[in-house]
Amino acid sequence: MGGAAGIGLNKGGLTGLGILPILLFAVVIPARESTGFVLPLLIVGDICAVVVYWRVAIWRIFWLLLPPALAGVVLGYFLMGRISERAFGPLIGWIIIGLIVLQLARRSLGEKLDHIFESHGFGLGMGVLAGVTTMIANAAGPVATLYFLSVRLPKWNLIGTSACFFFVINLFKVPFSAQLGLTNANSLSLALLLAPLVVLGFLGGRFMAAKMPQKIFEIFLLVCTGIGALRLVWPSL
Repeated sequence: MGGAAGIGLNKGGLTGLGILPILLFAVVIPARESTGFVLPLLIVGDICAVVVYWRVAIWRIFWLLLPPALAGVVLGYFLMGRISERAFGPLIGWIIIGLIVLQLARRSLGEKLDHIFESHGFGLGMGVLAGVTTMIANAAGPVATLYFLSVRLPKWNLIGTSACFFFVINLFKVPFSAQLGLTNANSLSLALLLAPLVVLGFLGGRFMAAKMPQKIFEIFLLVCTGIGALRLVWPSL
């Protein structure tokens, strides 16, 4: 129940929470199987988010990130079963920690690092990484959040762009997840049962996001992303 409400909070505007409800589900359901159970709930939250926030999406950023992310989903599909989650989680966690350090260094060094974050290659790399991580572990939230922060999207534009991006990505994942047997009748039944909690969480997330000033919002995202990365590196935390 907490995981479903957490998905709603994340989709409602507390974007940094993305990986935390995923981890809650992974505690009660084997990690690989939990990706299929969670996917329909994510889509419920995505629908709520797109209906409310699509008008504030920054489509230039959306179209830059989407094609490499779709390619990353396909790559992640082929990697599933060939790379253990025990090895994959820490790898992604360390990458995210490195990106957080780079983001903090940018705040200190100012414009000296802007060319890295604003480059086309950085966007392509982050898109592929987001696609692979979302397919294997539903863990693309920290990756996408860091990218959106790196291009300095204002709060509502970040939330809107994230909403549209993950709506398309999660729909794209459905046939792959179904072919792997992860999204099935059981996961759809669970989604139907827990969907009202996602919607309630969404409303709460929207309310709380509206109360957060931009600076506090950015700090909140970085802290939550860091916690998620540490949890990937050290699953026992």
